[in-house]
Amino acid sequence: MAKRKLSKLEYRVMEGLWTRGELSIRGIQESFHGTQRPAYTTVQTTVYRMETKGIVKRVGKVGNFHIFAAALSQQEAERRLLDEFLDFFGGRSQLLMARLIETGRLSLTDVKEAERLLEKTRNGKANK
Repeated sequence: MAKRKLSKLEYRVMEGLWTRGELSIRGIQESFHGTQRPAYTTVQTTVYRMETKGIVKRVGKVGNFHIFAAALSQQEAERRLLDEFLDFFGGRSQLLMARLIETGRLSLTDVKEAERLLEKTRNGKANK
C-alpha cells in the first residue's frame, strides 16, 4: 500500500472507526458531530475510496449494510501525518519545535517528556 496522506474527511472517518470499532456507513456518518456531519453519500463515497486505498476493509455484512473496520492503525496514520508535516519544514524538527514554543503549544513538561523518550530510545538502540 502506498503511503498516501489522509484527507481531513478520511481522518475523521478513521477516528470513528478507531474509537467505535467496526461500523456501517451510517454508523460512520453518525460518529460525526451535529452540523459537521457530512451527507450519507459523501461518507459512502469516501469509505469506498478508502477501501480501494487499503485504509479500511470490509469485515462483514448485516442485511444490506457492509461493516467496515480500520486497516490502518491510529499510530501509523499519526506517523504519516507528522512525517509529512516535518517534510513541510524541510525535515528540520528544530523549526517545528520553535514554532510550537512560540505559539505556546509546547510546554516545559512536554520538553521533559520528549527528553525522557529520547533517552529511552537512545538507550534502546545502544543495547542492540
